[in-house]
Amino acid sequence: MITVGCAGFAVPATRYFKEYAFVEIQETHRAAPGPGTVRRWRREAPKDFKFAVLGPREVTQEGFRPGKVVETALVGLVEIAAELEAKTAVFVAAPDFPQNRTNKAALKDFLKLAKESFPIVVFEPGLEWDPEDADSLADETGTLAARDPLQHGASKRPVAYYRLPGPAGHKSRYEDPAIERLAEIAHEARNEAAHYVFANVDMFADAKRFKKALKIP
Repeated sequence: MITVGCAGFAVPATRYFKEYAFVEIQETHRAAPGPGTVRRWRREAPKDFKFAVLGPREVTQEGFRPGKVVETALVGLVEIAAELEAKTAVFVAAPDFPQNRTNKAALKDFLKLAKESFPIVVFEPGLEWDPEDADSLADETGTLAARDPLQHGASKRPVAYYRLPGPAGHKSRYEDPAIERLAEIAHEARNEAAHYVFANVDMFADAKRFKKALKIP
């Protein structure tokens, strides 16, 4: 089963809901969205629509090291997730979060902590991390390691979470050959379930073209 969505509402939410069945809420990374906004999203979304919440930036700034700042941030995230009936939380490391023994230990402890509050926990490691090592950590902690399939190929795990940041960063768009290649990867992957989340500036249009390439309604 393949699910396609975007990292945030690139268009008004009511229009987004007509095109996709999943979204990563980005507002939770910067500051907690207002209760009225959260309730409106849930009220306007179709019954089977799925939300994921993006972890607060305080978690990234603390380098995933558990402490009062991180624990407080998680409490607020749990409250918003409950209102949205969101089962998934996504935590993205800073690009310069290096792969070393200290960071791996901190991330491992954090993921175990996050799993106490969320059924599905996704982490995207720093750019320097080996994707297979990240998958190994995900296996240890019962979580999912996000990766860019165009850069690192498909995950060998049964359930996968793919994030597409843009071929040359957030402000770039995916041209047709890249979308076609992505569709090939999706067809060839052996994942039982996979989320493909576009996070670039043209994510709404690019994700729509990807759905078309996969013949997803």
